[in-house]
Amino acid sequence: MKIGYVYIAITAFIFSTMEIVGKSIAQDINPFQLTFLRFLIGGIVLLPFAIKEMRKREIKFAKEDLIYFTIMGLLFVVVSMSFFQFAVLYTKASIVAVVFSTNPIFTVPLAYFILKEKVDKLTILSIALSLVGMLFILNPLHMHIDNGVKGIVLAFLAALMFSLYSILGKKKIEKYGGLAFNCWTFLIGDLILLVFIIIYKIPIIQNVSSSNMMQILYMGVFVTGLGYVLYFKAMEETSAILASTVFFIKPALAPILALIILKEKVHMNTTLGIVCILIGSYSTILSKKIQNAKKIQA
Repeated sequence: MKIGYVYIAITAFIFSTMEIVGKSIAQDINPFQLTFLRFLIGGIVLLPFAIKEMRKREIKFAKEDLIYFTIMGLLFVVVSMSFFQFAVLYTKASIVAVVFSTNPIFTVPLAYFILKEKVDKLTILSIALSLVGMLFILNPLHMHIDNGVKGIVLAFLAALMFSLYSILGKKKIEKYGGLAFNCWTFLIGDLILLVFIIIYKIPIIQNVSSSNMMQILYMGVFVTGLGYVLYFKAMEETSAILASTVFFIKPALAPILALIILKEKVHMNTTLGIVCILIGSYSTILSKKIQNAKKIQA
């Protein structure tokens, strides 16, 4: 159990640096290009773990699995993560980190309609608090339609698409295991993105230099590869609920790191929004704990 908490702490730190590192090179490299390179490297890092997991479960690819992973790759890598990278380009890394961490508020209603999962009062409270947090961050009374607002909207869309990916992936994760599921989603999604990049003549290797190579490798190896390995290791050593606290820690830690590394100021409205989202995230975790306890008693 103790090693599980170490995995959670390391994963939370790695995931909290994702927007910050991406922001540091956002002006130098095309968002689609960075997304492609990041998931290519991350998918390769996950590949040996994925193969080992599939052999252990005695699973082989079927035609319907290939179609399924094509859809999931399109949804996650091409749409969600491309929106995410454009959001990092347009607005503050700290805001993108917080907004993307609100993905559970989209997951709940999607799970209700798609998976027919129950929604309790704590979950409704979580959604309400997270929505209030979003309003504080957006600050609609003083909002001007500029790149910053575009970035926030894109971050919300990225979170929504990630939530849909999580919901649609639930059953296949049970079959393949988390590492194999994410690996094939990353690699197949990246292949689709490569086709898009070639058609629209977006650079693949160009603009990659000694000044941004380490950041690209960090995002691929550590954030996209090792981060997911440690996340699922944390889940194995503790539980899915405890491991999900990674996304509870991130919106608190990421703005602090952005302040230290990027010198991004965190305004009062953003701070209030973060507090609301943190309380909302905790309510979601608490709700899941209560639901699991009831299942065990039953």
